Amino acid sequence: MTTSEAMLAALGFAWDRSTVLRDIPRFSVERAVWRFQRSLPEYVWDAAVLEGNPFTYPEVQTLLDGITVGGRKISDERQILNLAEAASELARLVRTHEFRLSKEVSDRLQFLLARDEALEPGHFRGEGSETLTPGVSLGQHGRYLPPATERGGESLRRVFSQGLEFLSTEIDHEFEQAVAYFLFSSLQQFYCDGNKRTARYMMNGHLMSQGMDAISVPAARRHEFNAAMVNFFVRKDGTGMFGFLTSCRLAADDGVLPSGTT
Repeated sequence: MTTSEAMLAALGFAWDRSTVLRDIPRFSVERAVWRFQRSLPEYVWDAAVLEGNPFTYPEVQTLLDGITVGGRKISDERQILNLAEAASELARLVRTHEFRLSKEVSDRLQFLLARDEALEPGHFRGEGSETLTPGVSLGQHGRYLPPATERGGESLRRVFSQGLEFLSTEIDHEFEQAVAYFLFSSLQQFYCDGNKRTARYMMNGHLMSQGMDAISVPAARRHEFNAAMVNFFVRKDGTGMFGFLTSCRLAADDGVLPSGTT
């Protein structure tokens, strides 16, 4: 069993591996991608709500049908369209077996997701001309500061590579790898913006590539998600987030999978 010290050294956080559910329904890659695309408006709306976007679900459906929605900010509309375009690209990468947990794929998705919001989209912090180190607001707990931005970005590339090596060699279950990747990338804040969005898309790419359905955080659980993430940033313990994201994954199967399906 991997020790907490090894997790902390490689990823920056630890979790109780004995609590992770490994009996996750698994089917074909084609089925996972089909279900993801079939639920695209809901997935995009859920992701938009987590970003504080005011679009309603019917408005998201309308916009994705190619019809503009009156009375909404252009920036909010662009965010919805970017979330949808990135989701379509993710589905394509998985369907064509091009998806990997890699910097190249992450950069591509982050560019699509945050190109209208982030400084130097598609690049790790420090790889461009900016050397800002953005913090994460934790409310009453102050701010979390990730590893400093260093010119050239070599330090963050090294952190990323070491983290991926740990996940591939020390964690032997794909569901656990996927969730751990989301937490790792969210904590390290490799980009100036769009980190949690990008990390969730990467997590879901890994899941679908293994025949497991994507995880969407329901809009109704936004505050629960935010509170759990604050706790994760403060304590550097991912156990609670593993439980939360697992519950989101399993709840999505209610009425879809027969009881007892594995």
